[in-house]
Amino acid sequence: MNTAVMQSPEATAHAAQGAPLVVAHDLARTFDVSPPWLNRVLERKPRVLLHAVDGVSFSIERGKTLALVGESGCGKSTVARLLVGLYAPTRGGFQFDGQDAHAAFKTPEGRKLRRRIQMIFQDPYASLNPRWIVQDIVGEPLREHGILSDKLELKQRVGELLQSVGLSPLDMSKYPHQFSGGQRQRISIARALATQPEFLVCDEPTSALDVSVQAQVLNIMKDLQRQQGLTYLFISHNLAVVRHVADQVGVMYLGRLIEVADKQALFATPQHPYTRMLLDAIPQMKHTGRSRTPVQGEVPNPLNPPTGCAFHPRCPHANARCSAERPKLQTLRGVQVACHAVEEGRI
Repeated sequence: MNTAVMQSPEATAHAAQGAPLVVAHDLARTFDVSPPWLNRVLERKPRVLLHAVDGVSFSIERGKTLALVGESGCGKSTVARLLVGLYAPTRGGFQFDGQDAHAAFKTPEGRKLRRRIQMIFQDPYASLNPRWIVQDIVGEPLREHGILSDKLELKQRVGELLQSVGLSPLDMSKYPHQFSGGQRQRISIARALATQPEFLVCDEPTSALDVSVQAQVLNIMKDLQRQQGLTYLFISHNLAVVRHVADQVGVMYLGRLIEVADKQALFATPQHPYTRMLLDAIPQMKHTGRSRTPVQGEVPNPLNPPTGCAFHPRCPHANARCSAERPKLQTLRGVQVACHAVEEGRI
């Protein structure tokens, strides 16, 4: 057996000492979005690189939830795909339970690691095969990973998984089009739970659902976390949802983390001007009648990002240093923040 995916003594020691289950270090992914070679030669244009994720580092403790938030295009979903092995990192990597996960994914034994890391996708209408009945959809991971092969045992296990997400075992003979959006997402969750994973990467799992249905799905996910000790990376652009599910929150902007803090600290005393801008845009019942502050400006073109701090063209506190020098993520005022203005005490 390849030692890359075996539970090493060090990993066991990490677990005993309460070390984080997931540790991402300087994680980066660059995509080549250049025109075809002949076009570049004829038009004398250089290659074009998109830095979708540019040096992201974070850790998640066992049984906890880290939420990544930010506007569309900031790199949240790319981080999700890096963590489940759908993308290989251009730089950096991440450790899962003390082992190099990306190195393990490349080995024949990587299948065992994939059983422990699963993903819930954003769109329940696109992530389920419309030609399969629910029994085949939820049972596929059990068959593919060789967990169960007996048809009767497989059917019984699928029924248990459906019950765990609030559906009936009788639903296993139906097709996806016979369910509502919220029910489809429950089927997706049941499928993700089939291999008994420890870590779930949730890529905006409720954004395609109605608000009332969102609450139901989120409550199911919270209950499952308590019952099974699951660890979540929860990706969302909705801060109201994040406030309900997260233990820690990481704010992303143009491929980088700009603030990481405990949920209570981030919502009570946000440090980065971008985080403050996002929170000011959330409608609140106690402020009914007060005009909301819209998020100012637009996210810059990621193919041509600003120099220095990427947020400085939209920041009311920016100065010459902000436009020339990229701030590093460092611990300031008890939270991790990448901002010259916070560092210099200007805000």
